[in-house]
Amino acid sequence: MAGEECNFEQRFSFVPLLAKTPSFLQDKDTLQLLMKWSMLGRISVQYYSFDQSFYPYNSHNFALMFFRDPQVVSNLRRVQAGAWVPLDSPLVCVDVDVEVVPCSRVSMDLLDPIYSCSGILRPSGHVVKCLHDFYPDYDELRRALQKEESEHYDVIGREERGEFLFRLFKHLCVGGELCQYEDTIAPYARVTKQVYKDLISVQKDPQSREISVVSTVLKVCAHDEAGPCYPGRGDQEQTFAYLIIDPFKRHVCLFYHSYGDPHPPSPPTPNPTPPIPTRSLMPDHC
Repeated sequence: MAGEECNFEQRFSFVPLLAKTPSFLQDKDTLQLLMKWSMLGRISVQYYSFDQSFYPYNSHNFALMFFRDPQVVSNLRRVQAGAWVPLDSPLVCVDVDVEVVPCSRVSMDLLDPIYSCSGILRPSGHVVKCLHDFYPDYDELRRALQKEESEHYDVIGREERGEFLFRLFKHLCVGGELCQYEDTIAPYARVTKQVYKDLISVQKDPQSREISVVSTVLKVCAHDEAGPCYPGRGDQEQTFAYLIIDPFKRHVCLFYHSYGDPHPPSPPTPNPTPPIPTRSLMPDHC
C-alpha cells in the first residue's frame, strides 16, 4: 500500500532562477556588516521556480522532491573547511526534516518589547553589556535571545519567538564564529528588515488595503543514508536552511548559512541554465 500511495504523491520539478539575486547581497553597507558579523561568504540565497501548485499540507513532500531534484542537487553547495563544496556525491536524499515556521509579520513591531526593555537597551539604543566577571564579552541582548535563565528572556513571548522575523533577527544578532558584535541595535534591525523584505512575499487586500504574508517558510534538514547532510552534519543553531515558498509565483528560495571560519570564498554560482525573467516580490511594507 505504501508504494501505491507514493504513486499519487504530487511531483515537483525545479528550475534555477539565475537572474534573481536578493538586494541585501548587493548592498555595500549590508555586506560590510555581514563581514563584521562573520557571516559573509557563509550565507547564500538560491531561487528556483517549480511546476505544480503548492499547498502547506504538502510541505514534507515538496521539500523531499526539492532535495531529490537533479537541477537542485547539481547546484547545492555547503561550506566545509572554509570552502564551498558540492554535497556528498551522489546525493541520495532518503528523508527530510521539515518544520513549518510561522511567518505573519509585515512590520518590525515584534521587536518593540526589546526597545522598551531598559535591561536590554539604553534609551539611546545602545546594548546593555553584561557584567564582565560573570559573562565576559557578552551583552544583555544576546543573552535575552539565547538564554532562558535571562531575566529578560520572557520579554519576547513564545509565539513571537517562533516567527520567522524573530528567528532571522536572532540569527543576525548571534552571527558567525568570529562575530564582532554591535554596540547598538540599529544595524541588526536594519539588516533584518532588508533580508526579510527580500525573502518574503506579500499581497494587499484590494478592499481592506491590508497587507498579508503569502509565503510559506520551512526550516529543513535533508538526510542521506548516513544521517543529516544538509545544511550540515552537525547540530549547530547557526547552521540553517530555510525553504521560502511563494505559492502564486511558484518560486522557492533556499536561504542557507553555515557557522564557522569567516573566510571562505564567495558564495557559489549555480550551474548555467537559461535565465527566467523575474520581478520584485515585495513592496516596501516594513
